[in-house]
Amino acid sequence: VQLVESGGGLVQAGGSLRLSCEVSGFAFDDYAIGWFRQAPGKGREGVSVISSSDGSTKYADSVKGRFTVSADDAKTTFYLQMNRLKPEDTAVYYCAADYADLLLLDPSDFNLWGQGTPVTVSL
Repeated sequence: VQLVESGGGLVQAGGSLRLSCEVSGFAFDDYAIGWFRQAPGKGREGVSVISSSDGSTKYADSVKGRFTVSADDAKTTFYLQMNRLKPEDTAVYYCAADYADLLLLDPSDFNLWGQGTPVTVSL
């Protein structure tokens, strides 16, 4: 069972990036995939979460209207589309799985984490 993120990089403010999280080895159908970020010297912050069972989503106030979470039909890859990026979005971004599918943004509710992908937004 593993999660593998990709898609991070360097982008100018106002630009866009799409992060991917490939999911493999899950033995059950209902879980939530969350996106989190951690900036240097700061704690891990919940950004968005999507339920694999019904596609429900939730977003942090700081990214509402700019970020969109989605999944492919096979539920093997989850995406975080990030538009109108700001320098304060700079962080390492992680995807994580919540086996209880609670649709929360608290890192302590998540059971399995990917390795992270860095995002840097320049002025």
